[in-house]
Parts: sequence; structure tokens; C-alpha cells
Amino acid sequence: MPLIISQPVPYVTQIVIDNQAKRNAMSRDMMVELADLWDQLDADDDCRCIVLTGAGDKAFCAGADIGGDLSASEETSRLVNRALLKTSTYSKPIVAAVNGVCAGGGVELLLSTDIRITAPHARFGLPEVKWSIYPFGGATIKLIQQIGYVHAMDLILTGRLVDAKFAQQINLINRIAVSSSALDTAIETAAMIAGNSPDAVQAVKQQISDGIAEYALSREPMEQRRGDEVRAGQHFAEGVAAFREKRQPNYD
Repeated sequence: MPLIISQPVPYVTQIVIDNQAKRNAMSRDMMVELADLWDQLDADDDCRCIVLTGAGDKAFCAGADIGGDLSASEETSRLVNRALLKTSTYSKPIVAAVNGVCAGGGVELLLSTDIRITAPHARFGLPEVKWSIYPFGGATIKLIQQIGYVHAMDLILTGRLVDAKFAQQINLINRIAVSSSALDTAIETAAMIAGNSPDAVQAVKQQISDGIAEYALSREPMEQRRGDEVRAGQHFAEGVAAFREKRQPNYD
């Protein structure tokens, strides 16, 4: 199973994205599985908080599996939205344990979490524009809301990777785990949340999520249109080919 589910402590569900050969990149099938899992956990009274992490110590999630299907129909967009909680209201708090590279759609998945704890060697970035790909998993909406205009534009337009210290400085993450692993710290934090009133916690989470989801949903038609324009553009094929061939793209 590409998603490994466990309960490390009472009322805390742990989700591990396991595709280590591709730095835990997510295929379409994995996104379907994750989208369904969110629905299941949202209705599960034994789940009061979720810990999300990647398998191994190299990557949290490297985003979408670019080696797979890159079409982006409205149906595909709905799937991505559900998997990344882009436009969905969600009641259960999610704590991320970032254990390595977090890039592209991995950052967009991170933006759906509420508390973010990282290993010192974690790296973050949105390299989509380098490969002529539109970041339609929520970064163009949520990133500006969460870290501010100038920092969001820096990450999205340069496509560069930044280290955990920089990510903390711009408020992309909460803290860097030093004395214990990011996962242990995340589970400890989730257990603290799970010990609080689930009614109160979930009411607060839903109230905050409602406003974010409402804004994201209003922008979705424009997001789809602009993504379609990039995919139909003259540089898309070159960007994807360069990524797959592990070379620099040529946009001259």
C-alpha cells in the first residue's frame, strides 16, 4: 500500500506516504486513495488528530509523479482538490512531520496541514515553473495567505529549494525538531491536541477552514483556465521532457 495507516497513540492516526523510489511522489492512484482516506478519517470518532509524513528519511513528498499522467481535466482537478484539501473544509487537525524534501505538490499538501514540524535537513520548494508546469494544487492561493506575498512570489517564481531554517523564518513551518525526530515531535503534538475537547478543536478547525476553502473555491475556475493555458503552451512539452531526461530545459 502506498499509504500506510497506523495509530501510534490513542485518537491519533498516522499517515505515511510510501513511494521511496520516487521520493514519495504521488501517482493519481495514490491521490485517489488519499482523498478517500480524508473522508474516512473525517467521519471517524476514534481519530481526533492526524499526523502526516513520508516514508524513510529522504523525502516528505516530492509532489506529483511527473512520470505518470499529466493531463489535467476538470475531473482530475477535482481529484487533486480532494487529495490536497485545496478547496475542502476539514474538521480534523493535521500535523505534518517533514522528514526530507518537500517539493511541488508536496508543498501544496503541506499547505493543507495545520502544524508543521521538520527535520533539520528538510528542504522546501515549488519548482513547477522551471519545468513549464502550473502549480494548480493550491500554492497560488494558499501560499500567499499563509506566508505573505513577497515570500510566496519568491518561492513560486524562482522555483528554488530553501532549507528548514529559512522555511521557519518565513512561517512556512512551525519548528525544527532537534532533540528528537520530526515524527516523534509531531506525534507528541498530535497527542496534546487529541487530549483536548474534540468538539471544541473541530469547531475551531472548521471555522478557520471555511473561510480559506470559500476563497479557494471562488478562484478555482480561473485556476483551471490558467493551468490549461500553460499546458497548451509552446514550452510545456520541453519542460516535461527536460524533467524526465534530468537536464536543463531550453526555452529559447
